[in-house]
Order: sequence, then structure tokens, then C-alpha cells
Amino acid sequence: MIANDRAAVDPARALGLRLERHYRQIRATAMVDVPICNAALGVAATGFRTYSGRAFGIVTTPWFMNLVVADLPDGTPAAPAAAGSTVRIGLPAGEVDFIVGELDAVARVDSCSLFSPVFEFSTMEAALEIAEEAVRALFDPGTLVPPPSPSAIVNRRDLLRGPFSRREETSE
Repeated sequence: MIANDRAAVDPARALGLRLERHYRQIRATAMVDVPICNAALGVAATGFRTYSGRAFGIVTTPWFMNLVVADLPDGTPAAPAAAGSTVRIGLPAGEVDFIVGELDAVARVDSCSLFSPVFEFSTMEAALEIAEEAVRALFDPGTLVPPPSPSAIVNRRDLLRGPFSRREETSE
């Protein structure tokens, strides 16, 4: 099964392909000769999948790499939010803040910037490798880092006397 056949079956992948087409058009028009573009990169949608009734994946362009989330036609719509506002979405690896946006080709698309600009990538292959690893990490609950243990509670007397009393003991 080729990529377009899979996209026809999987609505999240189809949405990723729509985003690719949209950003390729932007690259060919509005972003031509813009200095923040990395000429070594193209446009790609990576790892698009359905999670909690919405489509998640990473879009890489010559000017950014973003984790994006968008509503699926038959999925769970996002709660209303103003464009430019921040929404927090729980993923298996933890909470992620997204900026609410609108795209003509898709409607609402919330984005979390991973890299912008993207000059640290010398090839598209390197950028896609990072995008694939990021998708794996974000959707793997094993990547959660447990919070540090609370430090021992120190009362005021121990704080003030502790070091001094130990010094006195060692000097005797």
C-alpha cells in the first residue's frame, strides 16, 4: 500500500498530507527568498495519528518544525479558543502547550514549536529523523520523567544548629 492509499484510509494521515500541500504552497509563494528559510529543507508531515479523537503529528518546513493538532472530520472537536491563545493538551508523555491557529486549508490547527528557525538541520533526512523521534517520544508514556523526590524537611533549629554542632564535634 503506497502512502496516498494509507492516507485515504487513515484520516489523520490524510490531514497531514493536506498540511504538506498547504505549506508547500506557502513555501513556493510567501516564503520565497525569506532569510529565515533553510534551503536544505523541504516540507513534510511526520507521524500523523489519531489521539483522543484529533489528528496529531509534526510538520517540518524550511522555517519551522511544529507539533500540530487538528480536528478530524468525524473526531472530537477541540473546545473553542481564540486564535493566538494557549491551550494545554495532555499527551502520553505529559502536558504540552499549543498556540491556537487557523489555516485556510484545514481550519483550526494548534501548534507547538519544536524548532524555529531550523538552521540546525543540514539535511531534510536529519530533520525528519528528529521529527520521527519526537513523535515517538511524545506518544510514549515511558518518556515521562518522574518529578524529583521532595528534599528532606529541615526545621529552623536543624538549619541553624546542624552545621555548627557538627563542626564543634569534629573540632574537639
